[in-house]
Amino acid sequence: MESTVFVETYGCTSNKFDSEKMIGLLQKRGYKLVEHEEDADYILVNSCAVKSTTEDKIIGRLKELAASKKSVVVAGCLTKVNPARIREAVPGVALLDPRGIHQVGDVFERVGKGEKHIEAFSSTPVEKPALPKFSFSPIISIVKMAEGCLSNCTFCATKLARGNLYSYRPDIIRDVFIEGVKEGFKEFHLTSEDASAYGKDLGINLSDLLASLTRIEGEFKIRVGMMNPLHFLRKGKELEKLIEIYKDPKIFKFLHLCVQSGSNKVLKDMRRGYTVEDFKKIIAAFRKEIPEITIWTDLIVGFPGETEEEFRESLKLFRETYFDFANISGYSVRHGTFAAKMKQISSEVKKRRSKEISEMMNRKVLRENKKWIGWKGKVLIDEYKKEKGKQNNFYFCFIDFFTFQNREKNVNDKSHY
Repeated sequence: MESTVFVETYGCTSNKFDSEKMIGLLQKRGYKLVEHEEDADYILVNSCAVKSTTEDKIIGRLKELAASKKSVVVAGCLTKVNPARIREAVPGVALLDPRGIHQVGDVFERVGKGEKHIEAFSSTPVEKPALPKFSFSPIISIVKMAEGCLSNCTFCATKLARGNLYSYRPDIIRDVFIEGVKEGFKEFHLTSEDASAYGKDLGINLSDLLASLTRIEGEFKIRVGMMNPLHFLRKGKELEKLIEIYKDPKIFKFLHLCVQSGSNKVLKDMRRGYTVEDFKKIIAAFRKEIPEITIWTDLIVGFPGETEEEFRESLKLFRETYFDFANISGYSVRHGTFAAKMKQISSEVKKRRSKEISEMMNRKVLRENKKWIGWKGKVLIDEYKKEKGKQNNFYFCFIDFFTFQNREKNVNDKSHY
């Protein structure tokens, strides 16, 4: 009788990619994926460490699973950032770090034999895109292009979990795309911790990779993941080259460029390596050449030491620079980071600032989105779900202009976009 596994994924698109690869590896070993945890022999939890609230949620979930007496394996960033807390919640649990996902089959076999306190960590990355394939979607293929990053931001625990930049070879990524097009995928989400850093360790750039991928025959679109403004400041013509390749019809006109703060003082404390003026310059360059481009950004409010005046600088940035969407978060203390040692701002102040800037952002987004009323054009339906007693739900992207994502959680996939 074949063993069954239930998978829960928390966090970013990179984590979802890792889950898909681990499922592919387990299926190759003969394990069967099930949609309900009560039907599973094993539970695989792919964890996230980006926020304290997410960590608390995962720990609470692990305690529930420990009480269920199921065999549990924990993967993902939290295994490196705070393994002690995981082991406290689930004594004897097996841990698998982000760079060690290729060992998942061996870990499950060892767990099945009753072995406890397994720690399958790896300091040497493997070419993840080449691992056996599984996809939660018949339309969207997630392709990770790199592991880790080149930055050392004071607030970020992800660097502690995923390490320094390791770019996957462009020929392997290209082969995955070619095979994916043959299998009928219509969207490819190129993901990593920092897309703009891709290839710096290989002597190539993101624009080189994209140019190669757009030459692949077939009807498909590429969505490029989150970027750091820092890498556009280096010598060369990378910004100009990237803008030019973004004009290709196979690239979504979508840019996720993280600013994190509208204050240069706060950016310096964060060790981001760029200024607000640098960020605005990059935005202006993209909008000049591609006026219809959709731009997302990320902002942290209440970073340790952020004064009211510095917060007002973020408000000013949001008033003066239009974004189609912004992920706004109150600063979250992360175990092991430099910022965790700094003087913290009260939760009340963080909540007030988050609310104020979120309300401003929502008003601007509503005002700008009204321009789409009456628009007609080609669209791609990512997912259609019809449930008895509920209205029909469509999840789609506008092919020629921007990506809209509002996915419900699948019962076997708790990813947060």
